[in-house]
Amino acid sequence: MTTQRTRSLGRPTLDAVAARAGVGRGTVSRVVNGSPQVSPEARAAVQRAIAELGYVPNRAARALVTQRTDSIALVVSESGDRVFAEPFFAGIVRGVSSGLLGTPFQLWLVMVQSPTERERVEHHLTNQHVDGVLLLSLHGADPLPMLLEERGLPTVLGGRPARMPQPNTEPAWLVDADNVGGARRAVEYLVGRGRRQIATVAGPQDMGAGLGRLTGYQEAVAKTPSGGRPDLIAYGDFSEGSGEAAMRQLLAACPDLDAVFVASDLMAFGALRALREAGRRVPEDVAVVGFDDAPIARQSDPPLTTIFQPIEEMGRQMAQLLVSRIRGEERATTNILLDTELVERAST
Repeated sequence: MTTQRTRSLGRPTLDAVAARAGVGRGTVSRVVNGSPQVSPEARAAVQRAIAELGYVPNRAARALVTQRTDSIALVVSESGDRVFAEPFFAGIVRGVSSGLLGTPFQLWLVMVQSPTERERVEHHLTNQHVDGVLLLSLHGADPLPMLLEERGLPTVLGGRPARMPQPNTEPAWLVDADNVGGARRAVEYLVGRGRRQIATVAGPQDMGAGLGRLTGYQEAVAKTPSGGRPDLIAYGDFSEGSGEAAMRQLLAACPDLDAVFVASDLMAFGALRALREAGRRVPEDVAVVGFDDAPIARQSDPPLTTIFQPIEEMGRQMAQLLVSRIRGEERATTNILLDTELVERAST
């Protein structure tokens, strides 16, 4: 018969970790719970003892004491096919995982697209299941951020929404890249290279990134001879196929275009294919600039000039901001805008 003593010997306890590390039980508890109020030396000793003993915290018991689940949900409002196919999402997940290192929080990835999926996820997102939520790829005036705020569930947005459910409101906890400034820089660079008929393949206008990159394009192109002609704008959904279709539309509407700013590298990859099929040389006839600096930008033919946005850093900042909010820590700023920069390659 298995006795209580043999069960306890089989599973290392908090006291056993404290004895191995040479610290008090409270210090071990603080390390396990991710408290910053532990010296680096003590933290290292506890973590070493945990690894040597194979200690696993009893999460159910801890949840009763701390009122926390040690779980964070990353909710992406896209299909699974898209999330696993596009490098942007992989970069965000890597960054979030990096930002959670040294904390007790586990990451749950949730994809939401259909009404059924949304209903199920909304039912699950309570403080009985998760301690906080990261929201990514919001479309339109998505009510989910306000719903979570009303529930008192700490939330951080990855990217500015296209619209807030309530007018004249701004998300207080947000990490985004400078979409407007990056797009403006791309067009100004093309103007500096002597291009005069500069078109754009804009992103979806129900997303903050799509709106911001179109705004930056319009601000810069307004100063050019073309003055921002409507026929120089076509729209895609950030996918490769939509970029190819939009590029064909632009060539039909404006055969004399000599440059195009494309609001994502995947769409730019499709645009390059359309230009090649139309017999247009890149960059001799048409210069192309993308946005993201995804791996595909270095693999395209020719390699793509693009706007770098720090995707992994965005994910890391999202995670760190959410952890601070869950813990009630003071932050100098809770609305973070990350810089973008031009990466010049052969497509221009």
